[in-house]
Amino acid sequence: MTIKIDWMRGCATALVTPFRKDGSVDDDCFRVLVERQMKNGVKLLVPCGTTGESATMDESERLHVIRMTVAVAKKLKARVIAGTGSNNTAATIDFTRKAREAGADAALIVTPYYNKPTQDGLFAHFSEIARSVKGFPIMLYNVPSRTASNISAETTLKLAAKHENIVATKEASGNYSQIMEIIRSRPKSFNVFSGDDASALPLIALGADGLVSVCANELPKETSRMVEKMLDGAQTAARKLHYQLLPLMEANFVESSPAPCKFVMKEMVLLEENLRLPLVPLSGDGRTKLRAVMKELNIPTF
Repeated sequence: MTIKIDWMRGCATALVTPFRKDGSVDDDCFRVLVERQMKNGVKLLVPCGTTGESATMDESERLHVIRMTVAVAKKLKARVIAGTGSNNTAATIDFTRKAREAGADAALIVTPYYNKPTQDGLFAHFSEIARSVKGFPIMLYNVPSRTASNISAETTLKLAAKHENIVATKEASGNYSQIMEIIRSRPKSFNVFSGDDASALPLIALGADGLVSVCANELPKETSRMVEKMLDGAQTAARKLHYQLLPLMEANFVESSPAPCKFVMKEMVLLEENLRLPLVPLSGDGRTKLRAVMKELNIPTF
């Protein structure tokens, strides 16, 4: 039976990682950004995911970012779902254990990338991780556009039924039929999160439990309010917020994420616009598009 995680519901922010010009993690800026999230209604924090540029960080940096998130979260009673996945099963197990020791409340584990495992391989990969960190909640992360592998509804449901600590999935496949099958057939207490801002409202209407958001980095109050309104059944209010935010939700992916998001946050004077190669800052056309969206949404710049 799936472990019931009462707090795993609502808006979770896939945190950006601020870097200095020399490429190092900007600790002071990161702590301020985490505090800003919680002060604006976000109670679930996801460090070291795709948006956090974890693929460009070494293990010690990722662990440091997770520890900082945990330290700030404890002060304001938020929860931390740490990104711990890789395409190496043994390495994922090792790092997930370290994240648990660092105080994370759960792990977000992405589908193995590059290897292109079969569904049997995916089942074996996640099963081995679940058995190796018994009792520690795991959220699957299915994002085929980045990993070249899709966790089918059948595999997700088999994993949820087999392992009590596989408690949720972040679905960024864009396949509504697949996601609806998971929602319809999931075990009791298994949660489904949208992995795409623009899909959150319709997926919650279909029975999903929340959103892991990029947009909340920029506008945490509005994004978390949209999700909460929808979960509470206030669909008219939620829909109004959804359409207000939709231009930004879409513009955040005009180029490789998180470059657009970091540009907006730079314009808001929240961080320096530094990314790690192979990611580069937003192009001129991208900046023009984002500035137009910011003007439309009356996002303050300084």
